[in-house]
Amino acid sequence: MRLLVVEDEKKTGEYLKQGLNEAGFVTVLARNGLDGHHLAMTESFDLIMLDVMLPDVDGWRIVQSLREAQRQTPVLFLTAKDSVEDRVKGLELGADDYLVKPFAFSELLARVRTLLRRGGTPIATDQLQVADLVLDLRKHRAQRAGQSISLSHKEFCLLELLVRREGEVLPRSLIASQVWDMNFDSDTNVIDVAIRRLRRKIDDNFTPKLIHTIRGMGYKLELEDDQS
Repeated sequence: MRLLVVEDEKKTGEYLKQGLNEAGFVTVLARNGLDGHHLAMTESFDLIMLDVMLPDVDGWRIVQSLREAQRQTPVLFLTAKDSVEDRVKGLELGADDYLVKPFAFSELLARVRTLLRRGGTPIATDQLQVADLVLDLRKHRAQRAGQSISLSHKEFCLLELLVRREGEVLPRSLIASQVWDMNFDSDTNVIDVAIRRLRRKIDDNFTPKLIHTIRGMGYKLELEDDQS
């Protein structure tokens, strides 16, 4: 299950991301409304958790935009705005649930699971596959040509990002923000080192090669036509 959390308060966002990851979800954290809106409109998520009080684009406008675009991803509002009028407004705009801060994480988790069941999507995540590379998202395991591949947590997250965005060139800045939750510093080679280690594990002893360097742009994972 892939979740998007849009939360500008740093500690709250990190707390939610860590707790949801430990509960078995893959969690993407956006720290402002503009980034959250862009991710929600361009990527696929099973659930969006959305703060109302954001400094640029507020949660009301984001959920309204999603519904106007016919994107039906379940939305759970997380907000300190606790009046009946606010709750009614959120639900009328198209949110599926509304949880007032502060809240117990156990209640949040229960509501998340309820919304995922209501949406008809099984909580036990299945698999992603490109060619003979298979990712088990629930167990955080990878196989290539039937052989198990040992990956660290960050390596698995990096590989999952590449697989989910199959065929798309991902710039280093995007990889840094999505996998390391940090701004990319052009003076560091952390992304290149991580890609090199991942390529060594999933490509060096296998054909066809899946991870490709696009010079001056970034990286992509794809089974290219001339290798098939």
